[in-house]
Amino acid sequence: MISRAPVPIARIAGTGRFLPPRVLTNAELEAMVETSDEWIRTRTGITERRVAEGEMGAAVMGAGAAEAALANAGLTASDIDVVLVSTATPDRLLPSTACDVQALIGANRAFAYDFATACSGFPYGLAMATGHIAAGQAENVLVICTEKMSSIVDWSDRTTCVLFGDGAGAAVVSRATGESGILSSFMRSDGTLAELLYRPAGGARIPIDIAVLDEKNHFIKMAGPEVFKNAVRSMCDAAEEALRRAGVTSEEIDLLVPHQANIRIIESTAKYASIPMEKVFVNVDKYGNMSSASVPVALDEAREQGRVGEGSLVLMVAFGAGLTWAANVVRL
Repeated sequence: MISRAPVPIARIAGTGRFLPPRVLTNAELEAMVETSDEWIRTRTGITERRVAEGEMGAAVMGAGAAEAALANAGLTASDIDVVLVSTATPDRLLPSTACDVQALIGANRAFAYDFATACSGFPYGLAMATGHIAAGQAENVLVICTEKMSSIVDWSDRTTCVLFGDGAGAAVVSRATGESGILSSFMRSDGTLAELLYRPAGGARIPIDIAVLDEKNHFIKMAGPEVFKNAVRSMCDAAEEALRRAGVTSEEIDLLVPHQANIRIIESTAKYASIPMEKVFVNVDKYGNMSSASVPVALDEAREQGRVGEGSLVLMVAFGAGLTWAANVVRL
């Protein structure tokens, strides 16, 4: 057992977010698909979500969040050594969205690459940024999570289209200089459960053609009840292990920032992690499930609202397609 908190290698120096201006309400969805505001709110806690219109995509949203995070950290793009981008909705398959974001913000000293862990992107990204700093490859890393989920949902499928929203969140991760920083990270995946939440076609194995489009196999498919059970169990396990590795208990946590999948998953995770709901940050009602962008957007809002500040102990946990799950304990 870890008896004391480890000395952190990296810290979160700044956070930022970008949310498209277009708000799509439950009332509007009632006119688009067989559903109701009451049905959506009761089962998910969502009342509205953001939608990126036209050619606004992952790179533009990611750049907006990155620039906000840089300003919050008091740094410029030229200070960045690595640009990491988590996205399930890249604007194009080549080059990476990270390279497009790098060009948009002018991070000309950095190297850039994408990674794909779906909703678990932010906790994975914090661990990856820590690794680059520990290896001496970077002093400042941009972790960007940007998603245009509206582009990959079937708007005639009420079981999925009501859940998702668009947006981006980012953090500047810098070398730690004291006791504050990323105290622990935990990551796991199970590819044998991939088809609980996936897009059947659209990649190199089954490229998009007329049959794929007709069958709508380029859109998200989800086995809702199975995803729910796995999400709660996996996030609770990840939270427990991240706390153990950090040498802290759930009672010491000032705020839990979970993936904003739906309110029932959030409440169940908090219950099994023994963290009261008054110590849980929730914004799923405003944005829906923004995949990997959910956690960094929530963290940025929590900081802005004064829910956490310097010295606060934060537990972040997420679960996504893969299946993947991860958690971090961070002292701000």
